[in-house]
Amino acid sequence: MRFARRDSGRAAGEGPTSSVGIGLRDGVPIALAVIPFGAIVGVGAVQAGLGKLQAIVVPYIVYAGASQLVAYQLVRVATPVLVILVTTTMINLRFTMYSAALARYLEDVPRLWRAVLAFFMTDQGFVLAVHRFESERPPARRGVYLFASWLPIFVSWTGSAVAGVLLGATVPPSWHLDFAVPLVFLSLLATALGDRPRLLAAVVAGTAAVVLAGLPLNLGMLLGSLLGIAAGTVLGRAALAGEGRP
Repeated sequence: MRFARRDSGRAAGEGPTSSVGIGLRDGVPIALAVIPFGAIVGVGAVQAGLGKLQAIVVPYIVYAGASQLVAYQLVRVATPVLVILVTTTMINLRFTMYSAALARYLEDVPRLWRAVLAFFMTDQGFVLAVHRFESERPPARRGVYLFASWLPIFVSWTGSAVAGVLLGATVPPSWHLDFAVPLVFLSLLATALGDRPRLLAAVVAGTAAVVLAGLPLNLGMLLGSLLGIAAGTVLGRAALAGEGRP
């Protein structure tokens, strides 16, 4: 198997090896930052009543921390399975938008490898990829880059989730591991707000998500994301029209 049929947007002197290096350099810091998040998910699994083997296996199959945390909370209050499935599906719908946004960068990557990469996609990995692909020197092999940057995050997150399962309730609340989760997203968001359309998209999405937070099935987050995308797109097109570009 190959990650690409041909190179797209190759920078001078770049190849698969350099794409791996760039990917690792970008991905490893994020991998370290998500360790507390993974540990929280592991602890949540134990507190929800899952057996140790079940709790250890789940992160490797359901690679979606936010929906896992919500599912564990719902399990603890004896929520019907159908409600849990619908709720977690709604939470994970954002990955459909992520995939659509990345598709234009991966036209030369074989479909099978795109399916493999889709499994490793995370919120942090998506922001990381878009930021890198739109930089002045994007990686020559984008599929290789994604795998090299996303794999360390997967290994770190699942490993820390297993550690959380084994530690269970022995982690003291005073450690405030949950505080590390928003810090990771804030650090990624700060580097991604490079122009006015993106800034407007972030403001609209964040404001709408807070205002609509009371909606069921976590619809507030999804609707906030859609409104943010719409606002950023409108402003971006208006800016292009003002410059006389289609």
